[in-house]
Amino acid sequence: MKRRKFLESGTLLPFLATGILKSENAQAAASDETLASDEEREFFYRPKGAWAADFIPFFAKGAFQLFYLLDWRHAEAKGEGTPWYRISSKDFVNFAEHGEMLKRGTKEEQDLYVFTGCVIEAEGKYHIFYTGHNSYLKQKGKPEQGVMHAVSPDLEKWTKITEDVFFAPAEIYEKNDWRDPFVFWNEEDKAWNMLLAARNTKGIPRRRGLTALCTSANLKNWKVAEAFYDPGLYFTHECPDLFKMGDWWYLIFSEFTDKVRTRYRMSRSLKGPWITPPRDDFDGHAFYAAKSASDGQRRFLFGWNPTRDGNTDNGPWQWGGNLAVHELSQESDGTLKVDMPNTIADAFKNKQKAVFKNGAGQFSQKASELTLSSRGGFSCSSAGLLPTLCRITATARFSKDTLGFGLMFHTDDDFEQSYYIRLEPTEQRLVFEKWPRERTEVFQMAELERPLKMSFDKPVTINAIIEGNKGVVYIDKAVAMNFRCYDLKEGNWGFFTAGGNTTFSNIALLTR
Repeated sequence: MKRRKFLESGTLLPFLATGILKSENAQAAASDETLASDEEREFFYRPKGAWAADFIPFFAKGAFQLFYLLDWRHAEAKGEGTPWYRISSKDFVNFAEHGEMLKRGTKEEQDLYVFTGCVIEAEGKYHIFYTGHNSYLKQKGKPEQGVMHAVSPDLEKWTKITEDVFFAPAEIYEKNDWRDPFVFWNEEDKAWNMLLAARNTKGIPRRRGLTALCTSANLKNWKVAEAFYDPGLYFTHECPDLFKMGDWWYLIFSEFTDKVRTRYRMSRSLKGPWITPPRDDFDGHAFYAAKSASDGQRRFLFGWNPTRDGNTDNGPWQWGGNLAVHELSQESDGTLKVDMPNTIADAFKNKQKAVFKNGAGQFSQKASELTLSSRGGFSCSSAGLLPTLCRITATARFSKDTLGFGLMFHTDDDFEQSYYIRLEPTEQRLVFEKWPRERTEVFQMAELERPLKMSFDKPVTINAIIEGNKGVVYIDKAVAMNFRCYDLKEGNWGFFTAGGNTTFSNIALLTR
């Protein structure tokens, strides 16, 4: 049975809408990363024999408690629906697995699919507010989605309070889009607030999405209030998240109307107005449904890097994948930037010798510095085989006439095939590309690009982790881009430049 039949909302929608999800069994058969081959834990976390989506972070007991939606992608063997599982970590490198937290319901119950929500501590216990999703109920004329409630004394054993379920007011909002509750205490109003992904009943169909607001005095009875944020831009605002840092409030949500992105807005007040910053997203297509949590000192953003159908670079994006974590911080104007958490960076302690012997065009090495010259052409140099898991860092200085430069990997000996993490000064962007290109009219992988301010008189820092068919790169401790790379299984690594001169210094290849 295809998931398209019964999962036409929630974070699955952008993947369903583009024909990305196949049948459960077909996906399992097509994957080279199923139960049998999953013998070792991947560095970018996912559960063994399954995939993770929509992480719900909560800091407690001295660690980040990461609840998540688990998907086996095998309905016949594992049954229908998605439960909540939980892992915990202090460093995003080592994880403790705590197993299933919220069981999925039956076809007759609201929460056949236990979709996204939040975790809070209040009134002497822990609370989960979550989405109960069941398209079989929709076929019977009942709401497909409802907000549900569960409690626990210890984060381990959870009891569902089925009588607390509540639905969208049909006279205001579409009844089948009422999900992803985020609950917080509003100190100004002295009340509990709940943000929700909802849709207006009127307006341009693909632009009816909004962040709805409900209020409560007791965490049981909820009253619908005036919309929290309703710009009329997107189909829906998935996985809302809210926090304050310094003098600014930040509203985070994910959308799939313009691009598949996790975006944010900022305001001096919970009442708004909500400002859209010049760069309002955190990553590209390969990072979705991100929510944040803080340990009281630093704040982190937890999303997932999706797989691609058929394990090919041209395959449609799938729902679910591996955990991806960014650290959030502020610029002087209050806008947000992201960087690699230092605990992840520090996990790579073994520095490997990098000797650039092979190349094309003009190149020269002096200690840990590589200079590439390519006036009007292309130059590159490689330093041998890329390890399966590694971190690469470098600082780049480029001339004014440089068209593009960056890191290459899984490169063959004659440089005919390669992946490129390319910085383009003329376009002021960062892109991910494979050579040779499969389509001549597409110059990088669709939606794997990020706006990036660059100037030839300012050096650029590159910090990347590559693990097999996935990875992430950070530029200048501010801009991030996750990616997937299936077709070129292995190869060399190195640097390249086009149309100018680029010097790469402080080069380091680090392994665990």
